[in-house]
Amino acid sequence: MAGLSRDLVERLYAAPPDGFVAARAEAVAAARAAGDPAVAREIAGLRKPTVAAWLVNLLALRRPELMAELVELSTALRTAQRELRGARLRELSTRRRHVVAALVGQARALGLEADLRLTAGKLPLAEVEATLNAALADVEVAEQARSGRLVRAASYAGFGEVPRPQLRLIVGGPDADEPVEPDADEPAEPEGGPVEPEGGPVAEGREPAGAPGRRTGGGTRSGAAGAADTTAAERAAARAEESARAARRRGLERALTEARSRQERAEAEVAAAVTAERGGVAELTAIESELAELERRRAAAEQEVTRLKLARRAAERGAVAARRRLGEVQAAAEASETAQDGDGAW
Repeated sequence: MAGLSRDLVERLYAAPPDGFVAARAEAVAAARAAGDPAVAREIAGLRKPTVAAWLVNLLALRRPELMAELVELSTALRTAQRELRGARLRELSTRRRHVVAALVGQARALGLEADLRLTAGKLPLAEVEATLNAALADVEVAEQARSGRLVRAASYAGFGEVPRPQLRLIVGGPDADEPVEPDADEPAEPEGGPVEPEGGPVAEGREPAGAPGRRTGGGTRSGAAGAADTTAAERAAARAEESARAARRRGLERALTEARSRQERAEAEVAAAVTAERGGVAELTAIESELAELERRRAAAEQEVTRLKLARRAAERGAVAARRRLGEVQAAAEASETAQDGDGAW
């Protein structure tokens, strides 16, 4: 935010979350004392991170080179997904597992170092891993994670980018990694097989007019029969190929329908989860507001207790002085009485 010290923001988000509210209140009070209410309001608007978000912030602030590698890998993965490069995706997926595992290990070490009260079993490393995977799939999450000011863990539902790339068929073989478009643009063969040459097939015992080397007899009849057999075989092969293409199309259509149904169900579940999450965030925000108010009241109460302690000590000192003065007066009175008694005896 404009006007905020980068060092202050990093200090707040690098500190353990259980001290965030008190540290923020102290920074707000310091800004107000310095006569800068605008900065005080900006500081007051900073949100407390969850433990998982705090661990990701530690990675961004303490291990920026690893987070930069994560962002670079995120871009490469999205490019490979859009281009449907199978070999490249497999290579990047292996690298993704290694990078995420290394980052989770670093988050564990940084968290235990930053807060000695924590133990490895109390660290939400699964949420950290889910956030890193979400950063790999979503460039906005990646930038938020890299900023060092994440306040909530994130997760990836697994539906790909939006807008999603168009589906293309990838077939096996030596060129399996190259995208192969469907056969929609291939010209369809006319029903009934290939078109005969203009003028019809060559009649038995005849050759086209004007053909050189004209022959008669059995040789001509044998050639016509061979041509007829070849044409029939080509037609049968064309029909078989068309049947195979139709079967493949039907199979792909069924698979596409099923995939769409699964996507709709999954997206409905995501929508319900998002609604529930928003309700939880709203409740948490209200609780944090109440907590901030309680912190303010606690600080005011502590100041009042300090003032009352000082007043009590001042009253105690006054009582001691009064008792001392009383003793002095009593001693003087007794001395005066003794002197009077001695004068009367004479």
